[in-house]
Amino acid sequence: MNGVLYYPQFQERFRTFLSAVGSKPVAVIGHARPDGDCIGSQVALARALRARGNPVVCVNADAVPRRLQYLVDDLHFRRPDQLPTDEAWIPVYVDCADQARAGEKARIRFPKAFANFDHHLSNDNFGEHNFVEATAAAACEILAGLLLDASLAVDAVTAKALFAGIMTDTGQFRFQATTEHTFRLTAELVARGARPAEAGGEIYERESLGKLQLLQRFLASLTLECGGRVCIGVLPEGVYTETGTNIEDAEGLVDYARAIDGVEIGVLLEERNGAVKGSLRAKDQVYRVDQLAALFGGGGHACAAGLNVKGVKASEVRDRLLAALPEFLAKAGV
Repeated sequence: MNGVLYYPQFQERFRTFLSAVGSKPVAVIGHARPDGDCIGSQVALARALRARGNPVVCVNADAVPRRLQYLVDDLHFRRPDQLPTDEAWIPVYVDCADQARAGEKARIRFPKAFANFDHHLSNDNFGEHNFVEATAAAACEILAGLLLDASLAVDAVTAKALFAGIMTDTGQFRFQATTEHTFRLTAELVARGARPAEAGGEIYERESLGKLQLLQRFLASLTLECGGRVCIGVLPEGVYTETGTNIEDAEGLVDYARAIDGVEIGVLLEERNGAVKGSLRAKDQVYRVDQLAALFGGGGHACAAGLNVKGVKASEVRDRLLAALPEFLAKAGV
């Protein structure tokens, strides 16, 4: 690093965090429906803390996706209700815009967050110790910088977890949040043992036939709205059973809607268990889809956000989105 710090603004705060943690047991908590940045962050922070003597466990409401299992190594992942009750676990959240993203069981088990490592624009610094940088491309980018700045253990296994998180949250280094800072950090991770070819193969080249059938259903549902500037697709209730897939197979589908020439905002609406899960993706941060998602109680990034509305059908959420979208497109002034 030649003495250059990646996150000098967090150096003293991170030192204070490590001192406060001491050698106590730590629960590294990620969000529901974990993605590459979530699992990568959990693995990296858990391994770094374990290397300095902390007992650690990773906590998620949902299982580690099949394509990310290669990152786990020998760590233990548990649901909140599976944690041993004889340990006073210190709750540390990663890649969560708020505590609700980790699920209700985690909120009940850990009503107060000890620490919060995140890059979401809507994060309100809900932890006692906060490491939130909205300009970072991924939570893994923040953690990579913090661990390297503090000279904590970043071996090949930790490096590949951090690399995977950065690669997935940047859309393979294509999204606007990707910066020179991102590439400097990932170059260091590669030097420490991360293998881009391995990450690409494990994450993007292990699709099931069912996943392609799910994609086929999603593509068939796409409609262009707002003069072709918005594309909306729907996954109806029961589609996972019909295609032999599960919720992790919906990851990345919304990007097909956004990728259409002329489309500024892509939307995936998923009906599941009496609720509608929405994924919003914009080509430019001026469209602030996090604010659009906030109309439904959701949030996220300027270019990537989500929502969850209970007791409705996708058609109702779609109509409400279409009513709100003209104003958001007009505000962007593009």
